[in-house]
Amino acid sequence: MATETLTTPESGFSTAALPDGAWAGQSSTDSGGRVEERELVFAGFRFVCRLVHQDNPSTAPILVLGGSSQDRFSWLRYEKRLVPLGTLITVDLPGYGTADFLPAMYGPDFLAAALRHMLTELDIPRVNLVAACYGGAVGLRFAQHYPAMVERLLLVGMTARIPEDYAEAMRRWAVMIERGETSTIARELTERFMSPPGTGVVRRHAAVSRLVYQQISGQSGEQLRMSAEHNTRLMRHEWFRPEPVPAVPSLVATGEYDTLCTPAMGREVAALLPAARFLTVTESDHLAPVERADVFADLLARFCGGESVDDLPYTNPVERFVRLPHAR
Repeated sequence: MATETLTTPESGFSTAALPDGAWAGQSSTDSGGRVEERELVFAGFRFVCRLVHQDNPSTAPILVLGGSSQDRFSWLRYEKRLVPLGTLITVDLPGYGTADFLPAMYGPDFLAAALRHMLTELDIPRVNLVAACYGGAVGLRFAQHYPAMVERLLLVGMTARIPEDYAEAMRRWAVMIERGETSTIARELTERFMSPPGTGVVRRHAAVSRLVYQQISGQSGEQLRMSAEHNTRLMRHEWFRPEPVPAVPSLVATGEYDTLCTPAMGREVAALLPAARFLTVTESDHLAPVERADVFADLLARFCGGESVDDLPYTNPVERFVRLPHAR
């Protein structure tokens, strides 16, 4: 049986300080798209976005917001499948990746506003928004506050609330970070992200577990500082706020064995969205986009391209949710 080595790019990309919205360099990828890095500044905080351009798009640009431990390079494997449809945008928002440190007093509202600033600077009026885990909390707030800028909404591994046991763990991790107990934190976080052995068949479970542990345990001092501030941000701000959500095509997806943001939690989120759909990707857990990248990229491409996501060989049956007009 063949084995696969999992690798991710280093998060150390940086450029010299540039004016807001300045061009930071271009290249090309295997997808054929022209790559552009842009530095922006919002409310005094510098951040960076990565665009892979499609000059003949068939859909609106695709904006991907990854989880708190991901950066703008974490979705490189998806470019070959998504760029033929439209320009692909990934971003290190303030407080993440190589962007400026962001104090915890700034929450999802601020990050959603930073996204609006970015799209305005890029002259992009509407996007297909794909948002995973913590990126889902920011993405949903963006959709609530700036509905005219969202063409479609896909939430991955999303929940409407932070489980109390996870909140308690974050408080403990904050103390451990101060003590420098990174190996213990890495082990506990890996166990949180990955489904426990025996839960069900999960593709590449062992390999992805090793990757997650190595990434967390290998964090630099600045990355640990950002992680600690991120945990404080989670505790200080609303994860979900019951505000109106635009009636755009919406899909909530997760791994069928996700034990962090369970399928039941995903269904709760789908029920909050107008006429949303929900599905689970087979043989995967919370890290389905890593464990089953090829099929997950296909799912994203189908949804963002306006194709049917019914009866796919790698998902369980699609569930539909129709929110009543009086529901909040």
